[in-house]
Amino acid sequence: MTAEVTRSNPPAVRAPTGYTHAIQITGDYRRLIISGQVGMAVDGSVPATGDGQIAQAFANLRAVLTANGMTVGNIVKTTAFLTDRELLAAYRQARGAVFGDHAPASTLLFVAGLADPRWMVEIEAEAVA
Repeated sequence: MTAEVTRSNPPAVRAPTGYTHAIQITGDYRRLIISGQVGMAVDGSVPATGDGQIAQAFANLRAVLTANGMTVGNIVKTTAFLTDRELLAAYRQARGAVFGDHAPASTLLFVAGLADPRWMVEIEAEAVA
């Protein structure tokens, strides 16, 4: 099998610096590897609240999926990073609203900080079609 690798940076998500938002591997199937999505809007604004950042991170994740012809139903693995344990309930609620009955493999980590000190959440994913 010959695999083809395509990189994409959807215009609906803030342009990355030094990385790619998604890498798609095609062959007998398509595998999409999505870089960590944070609570930053296209214009660079960052919500002040954890709830707002979680919502924006999931919106960014959906935008990357949509730009690559996939939906959350294609996600097979997520890894989420939270900087505050107080955000756990909000994250779980938002995750449930986004995924519904779809239950991909997942990992959740609490970390001391992310690349920008304003960021409270980062969500990365892998999807297959």
